[in-house]
Amino acid sequence: MKKKCEELEEQTNAPEFWNNMEDNQKILQEIKQLKNKLAAFEAMQNEYDDLMTLIELGIEEDDDSVYPEARDLTDKFMGRFEKFKLTKLLDGEFDKNNALVTLHSGAGGTESCDWCLMLFRMYSRWAEKNNYALEVLDMLDGDEAGVKSVTLQISGENAFGYLKSEKGVHRLVRISPFDASGRRHTSFASCDIMPEIDDSIEFEIDEEDLRIDTYRSSGKGGQHINKTDSAIRITHIPTNTVVQCQSERSQHKNKSSAMKMLKSKLYALKEQEQRDMLKDIRGEVKDIAWGSQIRSYVFHPYTLVKDHRTNEEVGNITAVMDGSLENFMTAYLGWIHNV
Repeated sequence: MKKKCEELEEQTNAPEFWNNMEDNQKILQEIKQLKNKLAAFEAMQNEYDDLMTLIELGIEEDDDSVYPEARDLTDKFMGRFEKFKLTKLLDGEFDKNNALVTLHSGAGGTESCDWCLMLFRMYSRWAEKNNYALEVLDMLDGDEAGVKSVTLQISGENAFGYLKSEKGVHRLVRISPFDASGRRHTSFASCDIMPEIDDSIEFEIDEEDLRIDTYRSSGKGGQHINKTDSAIRITHIPTNTVVQCQSERSQHKNKSSAMKMLKSKLYALKEQEQRDMLKDIRGEVKDIAWGSQIRSYVFHPYTLVKDHRTNEEVGNITAVMDGSLENFMTAYLGWIHNV
């Protein structure tokens, strides 16, 4: 990384470097990412050296009183080490990209709409904890509660690399708050994860293949609801791929966001047809129902979250719903890399 960083910085010294703003911004961004990784590694190395010095001092002095501090520092170091090791598994072509997350409620009616909203909150908390920016691009409310679907963009380095583990059907088992008899219900929601395809990927979309519709944004009412037809729905007619965006009051901004989403979806479809990067980009498409779930969240009669691909289990379901997904993401990356 040091060598690569030096080579890139050498390029910035060339007189012609600033002639192409698009290219030089990519190089400057790569330099920044490399320096961040190097800083993380050096901080970890210093932490390790301090820890070893403390342990050696305790052994030399036969001083058991340093044990609690050494144990605490060891735990902190191992946490940093595991996180750093995880980033080395993010080697897919699009792992560094922003992520487009789409949640759909499945079998279960109002209960599934509420489950879809719970998952939306879970990923929002995960993004917040990891300092990622989050923007809701589209949301369709449920008839009684929750949401039928929601599309959000999570932006930051390696967002897609981490979140690709979440693609699939998520199953909820709990005592339904919407059932007066207090019966246990099973609900499903699907999570689709796509990388945002930036302008470095040459992929042209024929304008004649598009049908663009405008409509009034849905909302809870009040001063924040749009009074104009600013929401955008774009249909790619040859593939019947539909995207929509209503996050902005500006029709132009909504169209720009929708086109980015469409580009990502069409590029993935193209790669799927060629069977290239199928596993990394699209994953396995499944029905939103029994027998197709990748992960189960059980609130009753016991509490457990289990990933059915990696067999990773977490008993603290409250922490998971508050965005603590690292265990599942780490296990998934290890699973797909056979490590």
